[in-house]
Amino acid sequence: MKINLPIKLKQTTLLTPSSINVLSSVTAILTGLLAGLVILLLSNASQAFSGFWEILSGGFSSMKNVGQVFYFATPIILTGLSVGFASRTGLFNIGAAGQFIVGAYAAVLVGVKCGFLPGHLHWIAALIAAILAGALWGTIPGFFKAIFNVNEVIACIMTNYIGTYLVNHLITKINFDSLRNQSMRVMDTANLPKMGMDKVFRDGFNVSSANSGIFVAILFAVLIYFVLEKTTFGYELKACGFNREAARYAGINEKKSIILSMTIAGALAGLGGALLYLAGSGKGITVVDVLAQEGFNGIPVALLGLNNPIGIIFSGLLIAYLNVGGFNMQLYSFAPQVIEIIIGVIIYFSAFALLVKNFFNSLKKRMGGEI
Repeated sequence: MKINLPIKLKQTTLLTPSSINVLSSVTAILTGLLAGLVILLLSNASQAFSGFWEILSGGFSSMKNVGQVFYFATPIILTGLSVGFASRTGLFNIGAAGQFIVGAYAAVLVGVKCGFLPGHLHWIAALIAAILAGALWGTIPGFFKAIFNVNEVIACIMTNYIGTYLVNHLITKINFDSLRNQSMRVMDTANLPKMGMDKVFRDGFNVSSANSGIFVAILFAVLIYFVLEKTTFGYELKACGFNREAARYAGINEKKSIILSMTIAGALAGLGGALLYLAGSGKGITVVDVLAQEGFNGIPVALLGLNNPIGIIFSGLLIAYLNVGGFNMQLYSFAPQVIEIIIGVIIYFSAFALLVKNFFNSLKKRMGGEI
């Protein structure tokens, strides 16, 4: 006798949460690139497509350029992690610029003044100093938010400027190189190990600035992902971000979570500052009345990576890749200002990723989740 058993078919959906995330980011990237092409056509139509191709391929045009992609991606991955981590816990850390420069100064100060430290202890101490300084600077807006309910955006903007001017003052008083209007160069023992990357990512005598900092950035991204997704501590932080009232009712210390969240975010941004100025490129902290651009670039990197630590690695590499390609566009007679506009448009369009994500989520709900 033949028995017909009921078969339950599993409903398939094309727009899963992960596919929506990927689709929104890809849409943002393509939209930004299209806007860049339009700007090139308006600026110099005869060279527009050659210049646009340089954006797309310049990062891979030589081994040195590949190394430069890693170099430029390192600090913005950390500042992107700083912004993304805070966002996952319900906070908007617009203070990454201040935390970045304060951490950078602490690293440079140790790199200049602590030459008595032997071997690898010197650069390790410089990194630890940057983490602690950035954490301290991130704690300030977190404290005011938790204790006095001061909006973290306002507090972060204030600490950005205070940190920038404080660092300028300390540089001129303690470790100033008047010939270059910037901080003194750190000692060689304070620079991060190259790990052979200077021998791989080079073109003859032209050596890239690639170093082990990219591995440190990736390591911390994986660590933050593990903390957020696999630990009780991360769950408590995210719970406060989703609903603070419910988190408080569940016994979670809301104020402690807010302070710790901003402290960790500040530590990540401070580490990013250290990785930039301890790269062995001879770069020093310039005494100017301008906020650190790497801190603000962390915002679009986090948005493009949808605040996912692993996604932030790839978005940071993408932004760095586009910057390196943009540098080579001067070969096609494009003014540097045009290049900066193009990169700026692409960066700002990364914020469009969240709008696209919300659109597809809304579309999925209207279709009853059957698309």
